[in-house]
Amino acid sequence: MKYYKHLTVVVGVIAALLLATGCRDSRTIPMVDGRPQLTIMVGGLEKVIYLPAMLTQRLGFFEKNDIDVKLLGEQSGASAETALLTGDVQAVVGFYDHTIDLQAKEQCLTSVVQFADVPGEVELVSAQDAATITSAAELRGKNLGVTSLGSSTDFLTQALTGKEGMTTADYTRVRAGAGQTFIAGMNHNGIDAGMTTDPTVAQMVNSGEAKILVDMRTEAGTRAALGGLYPASSLYMRCDTVDAHPDIVRKLAAAFVQTLQWIQVHTPLEIADKMPPQYASAGKDLYVQSIGDSIGMFNGNGLMKPEGAQNVLNILGKYSTNVRPVRDRIKLSDTYTTRFVEEALRTPQQ
Repeated sequence: MKYYKHLTVVVGVIAALLLATGCRDSRTIPMVDGRPQLTIMVGGLEKVIYLPAMLTQRLGFFEKNDIDVKLLGEQSGASAETALLTGDVQAVVGFYDHTIDLQAKEQCLTSVVQFADVPGEVELVSAQDAATITSAAELRGKNLGVTSLGSSTDFLTQALTGKEGMTTADYTRVRAGAGQTFIAGMNHNGIDAGMTTDPTVAQMVNSGEAKILVDMRTEAGTRAALGGLYPASSLYMRCDTVDAHPDIVRKLAAAFVQTLQWIQVHTPLEIADKMPPQYASAGKDLYVQSIGDSIGMFNGNGLMKPEGAQNVLNILGKYSTNVRPVRDRIKLSDTYTTRFVEEALRTPQQ
């Protein structure tokens, strides 16, 4: 796996910050009584798209595989990747596209378990605008909510509107966050439409506050919206961490593969019963519905589909200011590996 030694200006700024604040090396994984102690940052612990992270912990699969894991929540995937680069965490549960975006900045991140082949994202339109916004072509001139600028929802928004011949000059991207922040933005005219996930989708649609404009929770919906698959939710790590600790990564991958297989044979209600009660703060029935609406996104085996990785590169090559100038130099083989998942799939569960 290639090591990237020459920092771009953007990453140089991050490096300067690290010198000023102190940096922990994520290649060094603490051990306590012979067990690895890992910290994983999740781009929204309560989001159904990242459900395998907390579910793995609640099912005891980290412990079963002889690793201790602390999960931290962070609503922005862009912020989570920064925590990984600074060494504050050893892994991130977030969108695969960050590994490509960071390679363009000459940083090596790799997805070691791919949870989903589709984004699990939905473009919602506010109820008051639903009569005039009935397709992506009618987003021109509107305020569109994304998690943050430079986030995966930002790239996806540009891809949706780009198919309609628009650029970012044709609408306004608004940092709307997720959950209650997103809901408040839509209900108080901060955004006309925006991209979010379950359980926020189920909550806003059921209440009549919003309608679905584009649904990327299924393969069919994703192919229609983006022209192909778009592998999203994944476990990714720094390449040097993976190379330094293959045995630990193997245990981590096995834990998540076991969870993905468990999801395939259990109902949304059974899954909801395993999750923290506070995740169902808007009501248990609604939370079960939100899981049922999104759970088909998970692939059940943790493997990356090469055609999906290529489509992500195609999209970022058009809409990421980082990737576009160096698209032809991106090596997809460095952005994901299937070797740990393949080994887990070959190993019978105890």
